[in-house]
Amino acid sequence: MTAQPPGPDGAPGSDGPNRPHPRRPAAMDPAQADRIVGRADPAMREAAAHRTASAVLRRGHDGADAAEVDRLVRLVETEGIEVVAELWADSGADTLPGALWRLYALREWIRRSPVEIAQHFALGSRRAQVAGVVAGAAEPPTPDEMRRVADAVLAGAITADLDVALDRASAFYRVVGTGMALDADLQDLPHGDEAAHATRRANNLVRTADELRDAARRARAGTLE
Repeated sequence: MTAQPPGPDGAPGSDGPNRPHPRRPAAMDPAQADRIVGRADPAMREAAAHRTASAVLRRGHDGADAAEVDRLVRLVETEGIEVVAELWADSGADTLPGALWRLYALREWIRRSPVEIAQHFALGSRRAQVAGVVAGAAEPPTPDEMRRVADAVLAGAITADLDVALDRASAFYRVVGTGMALDADLQDLPHGDEAAHATRRANNLVRTADELRDAARRARAGTLE
């Protein structure tokens, strides 16, 4: 099994196949996500996904110290994105492993493309219909601020209120997606492949924002499992 971390197209769409991937977060290029090949029985993979996702939250909620929380936040860096993806990438957004995967994939994308994301967040924050405090970024957003938000969202999910973290991530995706759409308009992209690509990237982000918002509702209701 091989997998590549989200590249510059990461969450916002891809240059890969145009077929949809509804069960994978938009934060991974579909061409990259296709390289994640499951080798275990689907039922066993699903059970393992739920067990490991629950274990991550349990360790964080059971009074983990700062070093342990930091290690959990950096799980993708230490274990490799392909390992985490093999466990969780095929889980639906309405499940705990699927929701956590989207948070980890968001952090990895921000970690690798902070400048681009900061620029799009700045644009999107002027238009997106979400409160800036929900998204959690200070103004003006800088690459370092983007990284801080990514870490804070994951740490919040691991140690405190998962629903709040999912709401923040949803707002963040929506703001950046809006910024990408505005950026395409400002560049007056011609009709054709480039325009379609920019639109697909923005739409993927908004779709993931909707998925995370619904996951937050399930978390509040106690039905995100």
